[in-house]
Amino acid sequence: MIKGILGRKLGMSQVFGSGGELIPVTVIEAGPCYVIQVKDESSDGYRAVQLGFCEKKESRVNKPLKGHQDKAGKGYFYFLREIRDDSASSVKVGDEIKVKDIFDKGDVVSVTGTSKGKGFQGSVKRHGFGGLPAGHGSLIHRATGSIGASAYPGKVIKGKRMPGQMGNRRVTVRGLEVVDVRVDQNILLIKGPVPGAKGQIVILRKQEV
Repeated sequence: MIKGILGRKLGMSQVFGSGGELIPVTVIEAGPCYVIQVKDESSDGYRAVQLGFCEKKESRVNKPLKGHQDKAGKGYFYFLREIRDDSASSVKVGDEIKVKDIFDKGDVVSVTGTSKGKGFQGSVKRHGFGGLPAGHGSLIHRATGSIGASAYPGKVIKGKRMPGQMGNRRVTVRGLEVVDVRVDQNILLIKGPVPGAKGQIVILRKQEV
């Protein structure tokens, strides 16, 4: 069986552990997903599985995607994501993947999602710069400061930390613990926060301990 599945972040909550300790958890609706395509080394150069998640009406699907998803015969989906997996050959097109097939309580997982976008931010907020002197007479407080010399090299070095778009990027958090698996609801409770806002699609992968 493959080691990954698609899910939707529903928000955060808290549960009590066996010792009475309070555990913050992220609630994720994980699957059911359907195998839309299986890739292998002979035809594609690598092993992967394309999964479909969250069904939608046929009238909302364009012709290229309709023809692509018709091969699985399981309907049409809002989200198609590819997960690289060496055991991709263990599944075939049209198979249903449920959360109970992959995860158990106590498993360690990695979660990939798109972080919350925070817009254009300055270097103090974006990178944690300390800012410039704040005493009397200082006219600038949160500016970036010097970004390089003029004579040599005569340019801003690539990778210089400067103001710009903050957040809204692909982030993977590893080493998260599965606190509980609610099979009847296709729900995973994962300890701690995961990237993204409520309703964000995430990719969950089981890690080998």
